[in-house]
Amino acid sequence: MTENSRIRSTGPAKTQVRPRTEGWTQKTDESGRPLLQFASPKRGKPPVHLADLTPAERAEKVKELGLPGFRAKQLSTHYFTHYTSDPAHMTDLPAAQRDELVAGMLPPLLTEVRRLETDKGDTIKFLWRLHDGALVESVLMRYPGRITLCVSSQAGCGMNCPFCATGQAGLTRNMSTAEIIEQIVRANRLIANGELGGKKADDHSMERVSNIVFMGMGEPLANYKRVMDAVRIMVAPQPDGLGMSARGITVSTVGLVPAIRKLADENIPVTFALSLHAPDDHLRDELIPVNSRWKVDEALDAAREYYEKTGRRVSIEYALIKDMNDHAWRADLLAEKLNQRGRGWVHVNPIPLNPTPGSVWTSSEKDVTDEFVRRLNDAGIPTTLRDTRGKEIDGACGQLVATTEDEAAAAAVNAAQPR
Repeated sequence: MTENSRIRSTGPAKTQVRPRTEGWTQKTDESGRPLLQFASPKRGKPPVHLADLTPAERAEKVKELGLPGFRAKQLSTHYFTHYTSDPAHMTDLPAAQRDELVAGMLPPLLTEVRRLETDKGDTIKFLWRLHDGALVESVLMRYPGRITLCVSSQAGCGMNCPFCATGQAGLTRNMSTAEIIEQIVRANRLIANGELGGKKADDHSMERVSNIVFMGMGEPLANYKRVMDAVRIMVAPQPDGLGMSARGITVSTVGLVPAIRKLADENIPVTFALSLHAPDDHLRDELIPVNSRWKVDEALDAAREYYEKTGRRVSIEYALIKDMNDHAWRADLLAEKLNQRGRGWVHVNPIPLNPTPGSVWTSSEKDVTDEFVRRLNDAGIPTTLRDTRGKEIDGACGQLVATTEDEAAAAAVNAAQPR
């Protein structure tokens, strides 16, 4: 049975809703197709930061500032091990040059505009203002046995998916390596200060972010070099980096096939996640505009190649949207396509859609969700319905977006900054 015949065979038994934007107009190119932005708009670059440099480059820059190169290792220890950029805490540095050295090597990158909490303090969403006024968000979540940070890699997003709040305003710019890393450092500082709920112990000094998901604002593989440089710093042993396990880092994409293949050759065993959301090109062309460039089978082939080269099982992300992509035959088609590429290489993570403000799109009914998951599991595809965290504070997947209210709050914070 072909994909098109499957679509026709659904008949009147279950409605087929077509993707459309709600409350905003999707940007299109000259031919009327949804506009895809792969290149970052040119804006002023953020100041060069310790985390943008290799250990050797850090030592050279410190020498340029008039101090011996070994001071770079001391700065790295403070930043990557103690999670501080405050010169007052760096008493091992010479007092007369401390402020100048820190200003030159650890310039401020993120200004906290707002934080919102839910799940009894176990989930915190941060709104950050970057040096040029661009706004990004990250979400910190405590789970049993792990602490996960959802990081942004771009301000906005150029993939123009109609159901995702982040892409509504398009791509503002790529984030720098250090801006990505700073989200983790700031989260670790907050955890060490005991500001993340859940664990009631008095001493949080040994706790830190254990898992990273590149599922915040942006398409990570469209900012490939800076994202990979950030990953290398995450896994580099302290004090040269954050000393994290690559297996705790998830890099997601909507399907940039050449970049997926490039990622497979990096020899860094991160978890790879493909945001698929539809197994048929007929729907995915509308739901995920990049599918006009690389089709479902091409994306799945690249995902399978990632598994073959790395040995790391691939995650398939699938937002279940009522009457749009949650049909039983689509579960069967997804299972068929995955099994055609072998067994044991993939895991499916369906997640109920997180509606954006004012949208008529909504998550699938529970019985429909259960049937979708059952069909995949019965076909031998390991499938786990993913936990939705942060919905109440618009911090769940697909909900991260800078609103007019956020921009007003950022302007107020900016006005309050000392000149």
